[in-house]
Amino acid sequence: MKINALNVFRIMFLPLFVASGGALFNPPAKAQGQELQERVAELKESMAKNKMSLAQYTWVEQVNISLKGELKKQEHFQVRLGPDGKPQKTSLDPPAEPPSGGRLKKHIVEKKKEEYKEYAEQMKVLAQQYIPPDKDMIQQAYAQGNISIIPGGGLPSEIKLVFHNYVKPQDSMTLIFDKAQKQLLSLQIASYMDDPKDAMTLTVEFSRLPDGTNHVSNVTMNGVSKQLNLATQNSNYQHL
Repeated sequence: MKINALNVFRIMFLPLFVASGGALFNPPAKAQGQELQERVAELKESMAKNKMSLAQYTWVEQVNISLKGELKKQEHFQVRLGPDGKPQKTSLDPPAEPPSGGRLKKHIVEKKKEEYKEYAEQMKVLAQQYIPPDKDMIQQAYAQGNISIIPGGGLPSEIKLVFHNYVKPQDSMTLIFDKAQKQLLSLQIASYMDDPKDAMTLTVEFSRLPDGTNHVSNVTMNGVSKQLNLATQNSNYQHL
């Protein structure tokens, strides 16, 4: 039998081709790359659309601040988006009463309060860099190859997108997106403060208003090292 290039191909590669159902000529990675591109485009469009819709609303935000499992403070704000697209908040709470007791006790109470209050504000600032995801940062992550699709979601229409190095090096953000409704459902974020050892985790849930506008309904932030927890709930959305 004369061996030529065609026979070599048949002997070496044809069994692999048959066993894989032709996968050698249709790599799964290419199909996944196309789906990722489509999903990223839908996500960016959804984020931009909802940002415009939310600018027509005002709502009430309640924040519970707990230290080591003990509720320390509850805050209430009237919120709306400013011209720059960032939340503008007006406190709905009366002025805080000064602590009782002697001068030394007051000083100790105020010092402890300022410590967790400052850290809580830093947590809020960091959270705002993730919530809601920004379309330009989504595009940047995609361009850098920092987004992947993984199996998951409770329904066939739900997909999981995993972001790495989204805001900070080595952070991660797992996003569940309903590709049928073109709506963001939830976020799971693992980040950190100034030091990677100072971890902060965030869980974010989204809901829909009657007109279809998607919005953040609940946020849970955990400052792991300080054992500081911030639980935020948004409600009473009113059209301006």
